[in-house]
Amino acid sequence: MSTSPQAKTPVADTVENARATPDKDQPYATLGLKPDEYAQIREILGRRPTSGELAMYSVMWSEHCSYKSSKIYLRRFGQKVSDEMKQRLMVGIGQNAGVVDVGEGWAVTFKVESHNHPSYVEPFQGAATGVGGIVRDIISMGARPVAVMDQLRFGAIDDPDTARVVHGVVSGISFYGNCLGLPNIGGETVFDPVYQGNPLVNALAVGVLRHEDIKLANATGAGNKVVLFGARTGGDGIGGASILASDTFSEGGPTKRPAVQVGDPFAEKVLIECCLELYRGELVEAIQDLGAAGISCATSELAANGGSGMRVDLENVLLRDPTLTPEEILMSESQERMMAIVAPDKLAAFEAVNARWDVETSVLGEVTGDGRLKIFWHGEQIVDVDPSTVAVDGPVYERPVAYPAWIDALRDDSASALPRDLDPDTLRTQFLQLLSSPNLADTSWVTNQYDYYVMGNTALSFPDDAGMIRVDEESGLGFAIATDCNGRYCQLDPYAGAQLALAEAYRNVAVTGAVPTAVTDCLNFGSPENPEVMWQFGQAVDGLAEACLELGVPVTGGNVSFYNQTGDVPIFPTPVVGVLGIIDDVARRIPSGWQDAGQNIYLLGVTATDLSGSAWADTVHGHLGGRPPSVDLGQEKRLAELIHAASHQELVSSAHDLSAGGLGQALAEGVMRFGVGARVWLREIMERDGVDAATALFSESTGRVIVTVPREEDVKFRGLCEGRGYPVLRIGVTDVAADGDEPALEIQDVFTLTVAELRAHAQGTLPAAFGPTVVEPV
Repeated sequence: MSTSPQAKTPVADTVENARATPDKDQPYATLGLKPDEYAQIREILGRRPTSGELAMYSVMWSEHCSYKSSKIYLRRFGQKVSDEMKQRLMVGIGQNAGVVDVGEGWAVTFKVESHNHPSYVEPFQGAATGVGGIVRDIISMGARPVAVMDQLRFGAIDDPDTARVVHGVVSGISFYGNCLGLPNIGGETVFDPVYQGNPLVNALAVGVLRHEDIKLANATGAGNKVVLFGARTGGDGIGGASILASDTFSEGGPTKRPAVQVGDPFAEKVLIECCLELYRGELVEAIQDLGAAGISCATSELAANGGSGMRVDLENVLLRDPTLTPEEILMSESQERMMAIVAPDKLAAFEAVNARWDVETSVLGEVTGDGRLKIFWHGEQIVDVDPSTVAVDGPVYERPVAYPAWIDALRDDSASALPRDLDPDTLRTQFLQLLSSPNLADTSWVTNQYDYYVMGNTALSFPDDAGMIRVDEESGLGFAIATDCNGRYCQLDPYAGAQLALAEAYRNVAVTGAVPTAVTDCLNFGSPENPEVMWQFGQAVDGLAEACLELGVPVTGGNVSFYNQTGDVPIFPTPVVGVLGIIDDVARRIPSGWQDAGQNIYLLGVTATDLSGSAWADTVHGHLGGRPPSVDLGQEKRLAELIHAASHQELVSSAHDLSAGGLGQALAEGVMRFGVGARVWLREIMERDGVDAATALFSESTGRVIVTVPREEDVKFRGLCEGRGYPVLRIGVTDVAADGDEPALEIQDVFTLTVAELRAHAQGTLPAAFGPTVVEPV
């Protein structure tokens, strides 16, 4: 529903005025621009920018929006592509989100993005609007959002400020996602002092659509209308992308509160349904969400992507705050707003749909054929730019790169030299230390605040290795998705660390029975002005690009987040990798824990002394050093194919990957999943692989999975493994408790712990720090 424009505000700066006052002093540095960037803008325009143009360039040329320090590296994803990787890729890097063909005429679109700095300054709103923003990216591709996930990294669990951030972030995510009615089906929660002043809040969203419904954000067709719809524009989030997301925090603490956006999930829920009806009625040529950089981004990107021009009358923008200046309107990152390109003959029908959903609309202008973005304020021109210079052809930096002076000494300090006490009591103590450590403990305190069954299509969720959603009720077609990253590995070796993140997410998808198919990433790093950080970044991108090529899974899109540091100390490199897999029938999904007694437990893969960077080294010894585990990507691919074949032949009843905490942690989680015990022996692992009991329990060697096999399928399963040449060992049996006994995990000749004892240790850590766990309704 349209309403009348606001009363006239005095014009501060017009294009005419800019030409007449070339020497006017402008606050470009305050807006995050460097002197040479400001000079470059003047050269592009042939004059000084107006205040409105300066606002647009400052947000669109920010690190967050322009990728100016990462562009030269990100191109490597496009260079490392095989025909196999293109088979299912329908939309790749460059659009709001990637799109993958999952079969039967269905497609899935997914993407992960960061909202790190806002979530430190204002944890609740920062995290909530992170979810809202990534969901709007999914809507703009023409899809219905069907699930969200979150990847969280906080400071030390016992630091006084951590509780503030944790409570705010988890509440913000649960509030926004639950109100939207989207299941939250997985993610990560990590605590480490390195994230103390700079938590990471990465949010992922997935949507489903038919092939023919894909929409691209391009403004084409001279005369088509440019329409803003959704929430009104306010003063929240002004300069968020340029000032908040593209700079480091000073020692002064949170001082950037006004730059954090405020979210309204109920407005977004209505916006989702409204957009989907507009798509169904074919009433829009394109839709672009308004997130980072607001109207500056939407107008310049739509015009640049369409190779067209655009005329906009900014006074038509509906405002929550009538005192906003034109520059503030251009920079505002107020949430729950979309911009549509609408053919004139469909405008009435477009407005009728919006009115039915009670969504406000305002026609801002129209697409032109002159290749210029022209913005007016009450008839006076305040912007006249080539949109590609704003949205596409920003600065590209080849930042200085330096091999870190400290890394060799760190790598020489291997965890293999740490004492490994093989006394059974000591191993029991260390096992429980790991189980109750913040990063391996039960995360129900977080996940119970999320609704993960809403919509009725969730096939797997917490605490399984990956989330799974049914796409088609009739056929059972679905997808699985997992995200992973071990920042400790990446600190030791960012190239290997990025590959390990991909391998783990790939394996987590594979153990559900799905076929890993495509990748999204969120690359979280320190300041790009630090040459050692740029070395880490380049190594991580190279590692990920090479690994994707070898595994045959394309990167469909993602996000780069720089300036994650407080003072001069950057976070660990944290390239979060999300892998999406396809499963032809979710009824064949494999859970991560066993439900029946009397089944054989098999270990797939080989155990080496891979303790550097491990949870054992960290928890037991407070140690970080050495080289992370090596990863054989060809082996990971063979393992995924083996599990997929076992799933199709219905040979395995559960599968769980081995990663942080090693075999010991995987066995504990397998037992706790459904409360069915297990008897396990280590001697054959120790003999075959030449390792001691501590290494057998706590090593984090890759390419390993534990599966349970019903006894009647035992011969077939062994034959499958032998036929494919994959190492396999029977290491135990699932066990029903004797009369009067409690179900337990027995590691023969080492220790026995009941399920109740395991759960008490695993479930007590987060509540002890943050208060009682929300109990799910029975």
